[in-house]
Amino acid sequence: MNTNPAGLAQISERTFDGFGSLLRTTDLAHEDALNNQHADNRYTLLAGGGYAQPLQNTPCSVGVGFFTQGGAGAVFKHINTAFGTNDEMSSLFGIAKITPGFGCQVTDNLSIGASLSLVYATIEQKFFYDTSNPVFSGFKNEGASALRLGLKLGAQYKLNDAWTLGASYTEKTELPLTDGTAKFNMSGAGLGIVKYNNLSVKGFALPREVAIGLAFKPNEDWLLSAKVNWVNWSDAINDVTTSATDPSNALAPQSIVTVSPQNWHNQIVYALGAAYSYDDLTTLYAGYNYGKNPVPEKNSSPLLAAILESHVTLGFARKLNDTWKLTSGIEYLLPAKVTYDSPLFGNNAEVRNEGAFFHFMLSKRW
Repeated sequence: MNTNPAGLAQISERTFDGFGSLLRTTDLAHEDALNNQHADNRYTLLAGGGYAQPLQNTPCSVGVGFFTQGGAGAVFKHINTAFGTNDEMSSLFGIAKITPGFGCQVTDNLSIGASLSLVYATIEQKFFYDTSNPVFSGFKNEGASALRLGLKLGAQYKLNDAWTLGASYTEKTELPLTDGTAKFNMSGAGLGIVKYNNLSVKGFALPREVAIGLAFKPNEDWLLSAKVNWVNWSDAINDVTTSATDPSNALAPQSIVTVSPQNWHNQIVYALGAAYSYDDLTTLYAGYNYGKNPVPEKNSSPLLAAILESHVTLGFARKLNDTWKLTSGIEYLLPAKVTYDSPLFGNNAEVRNEGAFFHFMLSKRW
């Protein structure tokens, strides 16, 4: 449902997967002339699951799943600022979706599928909120969210008993975040804390994607796969515009609008995978993928450190009995570093990112 819904056509019995993932960041850090700080949020927990079943007397299967689609962000609680204070900067952006889908075996060799997602996104930001002077007002943004529909189409074609070709298309999903509130610390201007009752953050989107994959099964024990995925970031994240209106103090500016240039580049992700049937109960997995950092160096930020390029995975699946199966794995996010110049943090500021995911899934077939 979340990768290629045509694969649902392979499901011939009632199927449930429930999964959880724990991210441990080992080097999510910001460094400049005044700081060398690791993010305070070192752990992130994700979860989801899905259910699918065949439709009687049809060549189709249907299902529904819940996915933590993505997210980014960091919390730095003790940053030395250029204003002589020590303050917090943080930004947490999360995306989740509910996805019903179907897959149908159109011919002996061809299956097609589609999924329609209800996508929810939300953001919270805090930037030097306890710092205020005549030229700078720290702020805190809360509650802005978006609810939109997303579409994915997929196909699989069995070339012969050994080779299978797959393809999928994902439509762009705009995520205009609205109906939030903002608080600005305008104590330096003699106004105290001013609440803006209408906050919007616009310019984020899930990108359009086109993926092509190939699976090769040389014998009963091995499965090898490769995939190329084009991600249209240049049309998804350009300028992010934050607007705050309707202040609680009539003496405050009636609107505060900031535009943060992003201008992400398109990305091509290359992935390789292997599965080996160790015995009748155990399968071993390994994988690697690479995608060049889509964020322009000049627009880098420790609060949106989407700079990771290489991922290595190892895992296994173990049948517990005829009904239940446990799958587990580790995903290592290889270290990445970007040095950039910033009007706020000065020249040669640095953002680093590295971490590991621990994945667990419990499955039932009946």
